Amino acid sequence: MRFLHLADLHLGKRVNEFSMIEDQKFILKEVLNVIDENKVQSVLLAGDIYDKPVPPAEAVLLLNDFLTKLSEKNINVFAISGNHDSAERIGFGADIMSSEGIYMAKPYDGTLSKITLTDEYGPLNIYMLPFVKPAIVRHAHEKMGFDDEIVTYDDAIKSIMEHTDIDESERNILIAHQFVTGGEKCDSENISVGGVDEVSGEHFDRFDYVALGHLHGPQRVHSDKIRYAGTLLKYSFSEVNHKKSALLVDVNEKGNVEYSAIPVKPMHDMEIIEGTYDELTAKSFYQDKDRFNYIHAVLTDEDEKINAMELLRTIYPNIMSLEYKNKRTKHNQDIKLETNIREKSQIELFDDFFEMQNNVRINDGQRDLLEQLIDEIWE
Repeated sequence: MRFLHLADLHLGKRVNEFSMIEDQKFILKEVLNVIDENKVQSVLLAGDIYDKPVPPAEAVLLLNDFLTKLSEKNINVFAISGNHDSAERIGFGADIMSSEGIYMAKPYDGTLSKITLTDEYGPLNIYMLPFVKPAIVRHAHEKMGFDDEIVTYDDAIKSIMEHTDIDESERNILIAHQFVTGGEKCDSENISVGGVDEVSGEHFDRFDYVALGHLHGPQRVHSDKIRYAGTLLKYSFSEVNHKKSALLVDVNEKGNVEYSAIPVKPMHDMEIIEGTYDELTAKSFYQDKDRFNYIHAVLTDEDEKINAMELLRTIYPNIMSLEYKNKRTKHNQDIKLETNIREKSQIELFDDFFEMQNNVRINDGQRDLLEQLIDEIWE
């Protein structure tokens, strides 16, 4: 059976205050073409369908349109909620939609949702695990009478897997939205500091394929059968070198799974351009570029250009951000905070921070105002 593994659509997302909804409409049309051209039978949608728990109306309408078109093509859809979604919102109407082959995972209640398909190789089981936190699993398992100690994310996933009956003689797929140890992160993801949300890939060893969401770069972790599809679009400039794709997964007889990444082309790509203002505005520089890409400009001028962003936007209408890279900014980066922070006063700490941002110390007038404010706050 041929699946298309998608994840992290983040419908309704804004990047640097730019709405991505038109880009998302465009890329979902590309996905429909991929489905038609490659005779896809089912879609696995591994969480973060929306960018926010309460998505804007345009995002809801876009998802409705996408699911409707898939249903019209007789494509089965298996979808779970991610950490950006509301599990209740994603699971709403699940029973009704399942009659049309659209399977939306309900909030985790102690039991994994399981749907069984059949093809020429026999039964194929799809397990759906929405994004979970330790408290959710602990509460659900207490109701089920399980007494596992669940403190960490890894404890939570381990407990879920230990209490899930899986017939390993059959083919089994899991859809999940967690951070598996070893995955590579990027700036557009919401990852906990210190890796507290990491889970071991060993918990998924009984499955023939694990369709993951959460990390935005396409990658395999722990083993060849555990994969992140990645986003269809770039949502930060840390992803500028990512090759975005939709992942075809052919689940053949037991033990035989094949993968193929199908490149997808966005309406607007992301690009970082660097040089002096005069260089970036020279026709010879931009005449062969797609000026409508989403741009992050790095200016190397020693003196800041007044209204540089507005001026650059006359050439690059979708410029998103701007930074300077020169002697001053290098000096800022070279400033090291002293290790005896506790011995410094609030004014000294603020002065250090101010210098890092502006390459100058605060003046006497600013210092007097700061002292007055600190006295008022701490009195």
